[in-house]
Amino acid sequence: MKLTSSITDYDQKWPSLFLEEAGRLWSVFGDACIDIHHVGSTAVEGLAAKPEIDVLVVVSSAKALDNWQAELTGLGYKRGGDLAEGHHFFKRDVGGKRTHKLHVCVSGHSQINRMLGIRDHLRSNSADRRAYAELKFHLEKENRTGIAEYLAGKAPFLDQLIRKIQTRA
Repeated sequence: MKLTSSITDYDQKWPSLFLEEAGRLWSVFGDACIDIHHVGSTAVEGLAAKPEIDVLVVVSSAKALDNWQAELTGLGYKRGGDLAEGHHFFKRDVGGKRTHKLHVCVSGHSQINRMLGIRDHLRSNSADRRAYAELKFHLEKENRTGIAEYLAGKAPFLDQLIRKIQTRA
């Protein structure tokens, strides 16, 4: 079964696509928005990825989540299942293709440090970046059931990276 998108070599356009989307998102979250980060594989120069821009919005509170959801719908986003308590997920497709994944987390949520830590580690560690790309291509090739299988296959590698990052800290 196919993933939401095929994995491709790094595209130099990904950072500008992130900046464009971040500009559209700031007004949605208003004063609650603390920061907007480019995360995921498209945020790591040289890393192969599904061409889906991962955006992390850090907010001071999620009290206005229903209002944000209505505004995000106007921007083409659909609510996905929350990835964890307090980790709200949205996805945007254009022309039938996934283009963006939006993670909204309240400041202090553990997923913020996880996403930023993995991104920053892969940006500075070429060996782990290569190993991760090879794993992703392998998982895509062997995939039989879809995105859940692919994500489960990546999880041990990412958990190992987090342990590596934490032991260095």
